[in-house]
Amino acid sequence: MPGWFKKAWYGLASFLSFSSFLLIIVALAVPHWLSGKILCQTGVDLVNATDPELVKFIGDIYYGLFRGCKVRQCGLGGRRSQFSIFPHLVKELNTGLHLTILLLLFLALALALVSMGFAVLNMVQVPYRAVNGPGGICLWNVLAGGVVALAIASFMAAARFHHLTERVANFQEKLFQFVVVEERYEESFWICVASASAHAANLVVVAISQIPLPEIKTKIEEATVTAEDILY
Repeated sequence: MPGWFKKAWYGLASFLSFSSFLLIIVALAVPHWLSGKILCQTGVDLVNATDPELVKFIGDIYYGLFRGCKVRQCGLGGRRSQFSIFPHLVKELNTGLHLTILLLLFLALALALVSMGFAVLNMVQVPYRAVNGPGGICLWNVLAGGVVALAIASFMAAARFHHLTERVANFQEKLFQFVVVEERYEESFWICVASASAHAANLVVVAISQIPLPEIKTKIEEATVTAEDILY
């Protein structure tokens, strides 16, 4: 059985892995990965709007990996509409990259649970195999954190190099053309960053758990035997 010191740190490691699992689920469910301001370029060209009038033609958009919402501002007031990424919009995006992001996040879910299982195993017993010990915990956390980081990098690449927001904003638009004037990452994106950070923190936790505690030695007094004691 591991000592109380290691049990405490392995318990913290299992908690961080499970927290990462929950964070990824939240990031998948909440449609707030990216938001931005979209300019109705068609409306601006029609009325030849100047800088002070451009505010009337700037709407909002936000979306996640499965759905989103946009507010069109084309000079006649805001029109709010919701959309789903699947099954039609995904064809307008980089389909392979989008599916890769989803697969990476689902893989990260499984790896987070495996890393939690290894931490719990080390908390209740000392594994016979070294691969199931602290080295195994570190390995699964590196894999899980790396997969999440790769998913984050893939999403950033889709947003930056494949003009993701512009494609989403102009989906099924026949009369109006929208231009993205501002973009920012939202809470779901940063939740994924927190998930990867949790696995990085687990590496520190496991390293701390291997610090040997100083042994407390009790001083044993040596009994002195005298001649009188023997005679007695």
